Amino acid sequence: MGWRAVYSCEMYRSKTNGGSMRKIALLVLVLSALCWAQSNAGEYAINVHVTSSQWVVVPTTLGLQTTQKLNVIIDGKKYELEAQAKAPVTLLSLGDYNAKLIEDVHKTAYESTQTYELQFSDKKTRKFMVIGQSE
Repeated sequence: MGWRAVYSCEMYRSKTNGGSMRKIALLVLVLSALCWAQSNAGEYAINVHVTSSQWVVVPTTLGLQTTQKLNVIIDGKKYELEAQAKAPVTLLSLGDYNAKLIEDVHKTAYESTQTYELQFSDKKTRKFMVIGQSE
């Protein structure tokens, strides 16, 4: 075999191996992205339906504090949620949001403390504490 045959054989191997490696790398990248998207979607698996949104100014020992209050429905139950406000003051749109329960403390059979983290369409999040429930 002359040097041309060896050279063209090596070129063929590097082209096919490089192509295979690129395909494998692309496949790994796509599968990783899909797994990441599924894990994030599963992380915020609770549907929170916001029926009312309002801002309330509350006097505290440090002065006035603005809070955002929401009336929501979670799993068919009515709750009132509250979050500390950040400027500028805006209302949260009514509708459905994905959430996860980040705090769920039951010290007794008749008392609980719960906090939900809502995720918005731009993937930003905000924590809301449950401050009321009704039937």
